[in-house]
Amino acid sequence: MTPGSRFIAIPDHEIHITEWGAPDAPALVLWHGLARTGRDFDELAAGLSEHWRVICPDTIGRGFSSWARNPDADYCLDAYAGQALALLDALGIEQTAWLDTSMGGIIGMRIASGPQAPRLKSLIVNDIGPELPQPAIDRILAYTGTPPVFATVAEAEARLRQVYLPFGPAEDVFWQRMAETSVRRRDDGSLTLHYDPRIVRQFEVHPEDFFTWDQYETIATPMHLFRGAQSDLLTQDIAARMQTYGPKPGLTLFDDCGHAPSLSQPRAIATVKQVLCDLAG
Repeated sequence: MTPGSRFIAIPDHEIHITEWGAPDAPALVLWHGLARTGRDFDELAAGLSEHWRVICPDTIGRGFSSWARNPDADYCLDAYAGQALALLDALGIEQTAWLDTSMGGIIGMRIASGPQAPRLKSLIVNDIGPELPQPAIDRILAYTGTPPVFATVAEAEARLRQVYLPFGPAEDVFWQRMAETSVRRRDDGSLTLHYDPRIVRQFEVHPEDFFTWDQYETIATPMHLFRGAQSDLLTQDIAARMQTYGPKPGLTLFDDCGHAPSLSQPRAIATVKQVLCDLAG
């Protein structure tokens, strides 16, 4: 199945989305991680599209969405949450289920802890918590802060396979598509990754975005937690604490992954389907 692709105008920005499924089906938003794009969810979105209208946005500064004019103000949790809600408004979606990976999970938890929490019917958080360990932040900044340059897409694919090995087992077609949807041409014709390098300023300018236990404890949205068994971002201790506070989510552990499970394999897709059904009651 080929997704639809379009651009949605919100205040100050243009958001690119890919869409799967019937437009009158229940809405499900899939939101990606820090330096990724909505295309990361192609396999999962296709697998869910029989019963859901699946919407996969590119966060501003990533993919085909617009870049920030004022990165210190626009690349932060509050701004992302506001942009996500503006996107729902523009799409005419009153309520949606929400599944997210890494940074997308922080956005989802911010919405679920705010005044528009009823907009989320349910929340599945993939390998992120209200606290980020500093060693994991340092690792992320090491490969994100200075985007690499490639001569060919094949070089980019080899790099992605290395950096995102913790995503877990995936077919060759997954990595080929990841490479194709993760790169853009530079002025000299070489390739680099498809994001604004200034997105990492969030870690310097808005460090409070990565320690949000006070907001988390107020969440009442039905919630479930996915964790990669080798994850250095959602550690075992943080996941255990999440299960005793606020929404007290259930936990699914992916034994063959670190940060973060790609959710692209048939078994993972089946797990997502079951969790969505369980959260819907």
